[in-house]
Amino acid sequence: MAEYDYDVLVIGAGPGGYVAAIRAAQLGLKTACVESRETLGGTCLNVGCIPSKAMLHASEFFDAAANGTMAKMGIKVTAELDLDTMHGQRRDAVKQLTGGIEYLFKKNKVEWLKGRASFTGKDSVEVAGKTVRAKNIVIATGSSVTPLPGVTVDQKVVVDSTGALELAKVPQHLVVIGGGVIGLELGSVWRRLGAKVTVVEYLDQILPGFDGDVRKEAQKIFKKQGMEFKLSTKVTGVTVAGDSATLTLEPAAGGAGETIEADAVLLAIGRKPNTDGLNLEAAGLSVNARGQVDIDHDFATSVPGIWAIGDVAPGLMLAHKAEDEGIAVAENIAGLTGIVNHDVIPSVVYTMPEFAGVGLTEEAAKAKGEVKVGKFPMMANSRAKTNHEPDGFVKIIADAKTDRVVGVWAIASVAGTMIAQAAQAMEFGATSEDIAYTCHAHPTHSEALKEAAMAVTGKPIHI
Repeated sequence: MAEYDYDVLVIGAGPGGYVAAIRAAQLGLKTACVESRETLGGTCLNVGCIPSKAMLHASEFFDAAANGTMAKMGIKVTAELDLDTMHGQRRDAVKQLTGGIEYLFKKNKVEWLKGRASFTGKDSVEVAGKTVRAKNIVIATGSSVTPLPGVTVDQKVVVDSTGALELAKVPQHLVVIGGGVIGLELGSVWRRLGAKVTVVEYLDQILPGFDGDVRKEAQKIFKKQGMEFKLSTKVTGVTVAGDSATLTLEPAAGGAGETIEADAVLLAIGRKPNTDGLNLEAAGLSVNARGQVDIDHDFATSVPGIWAIGDVAPGLMLAHKAEDEGIAVAENIAGLTGIVNHDVIPSVVYTMPEFAGVGLTEEAAKAKGEVKVGKFPMMANSRAKTNHEPDGFVKIIADAKTDRVVGVWAIASVAGTMIAQAAQAMEFGATSEDIAYTCHAHPTHSEALKEAAMAVTGKPIHI
């Protein structure tokens, strides 16, 4: 039997795949990573998390200048949009970061096999016409945009999240299909730059999976910012004529429909695992009902030597979840103990303000047993006050008997950064009292977390 070409072959160079490859190489394993894109980093770095944050950040500055926020602080400016330059700084950020991963591959001696991988057996794949054998194969192929019947993405008028980052001009009316994280983030970019934005969501609330209080408050905040919402509404079709689109809508519960016109439509109803073309059958694998590759606690599939991580495996479709799994799977392959606590994976919406959460929602926590809840409004936080950021709150959910924190939810300008403290506290099994008695620097947004913890067992000071 021929020798293996590699100890570890990772399929996909997104946040899960490239991290798995680097960690495997650091642990002394001969490693290669298959990637068909011209650049490393997967969806996240190339057309997802990173470029969207570059546009969100830049559009916040424009909005602050254009809507009078700067004027309120004594800075008189006239806002003028240079969209080409805004796109340019986005592309530059992506170029630097994807180039950084290529450098890390070279530094750690990870071989990049350019092309698409297709299984030819339990320990072999074909890449660019060449068969490669590996002792361990990690499937880290990520996800792609979920299609919607009756809607054809042309990346001109009807775009997905990739096309929404590249629009050459600000749409007059952007209709976003889907009230989840991606739709709300990209919708808020173009709303800030001057577009009218309408969000159409099949469910009766936006941000599925988030805490109920957060979902309600989020809609109020976005409405105040000028976004329009059509909830409990189904998109049955989109027809394009020239530079405009007509959407046909009907109530989710059935009934009389309506049509709306738009010059840009963003399809953002979710993402599906990428398994097409992998030829999983040749390896003895199949996908589950959700199209994912099932794994055990160690990220091993049903076939020995084949592993799966990230969006292609069950769980939250988040870059940081994939990264942690990438480290863990490499450590398991190397004979160490790689573990990811899937109960403590933070989620963040990077709008202004940010919406973040970790652990259980209040609804889910109550279904499991008795809880105590503490809330503190950002308008009573001194740093939020000085920064003219009154929207939002911090909410801590603790087990009523043990006081152990089971969920934390926050709406604040820096909620995404604040949630890291909550995640770490929960990883250590903290009680609300532990957080309440931890000294927080003043004045910081994070003091709201301390005050919310004080509200669980006693009384917050500042309300």
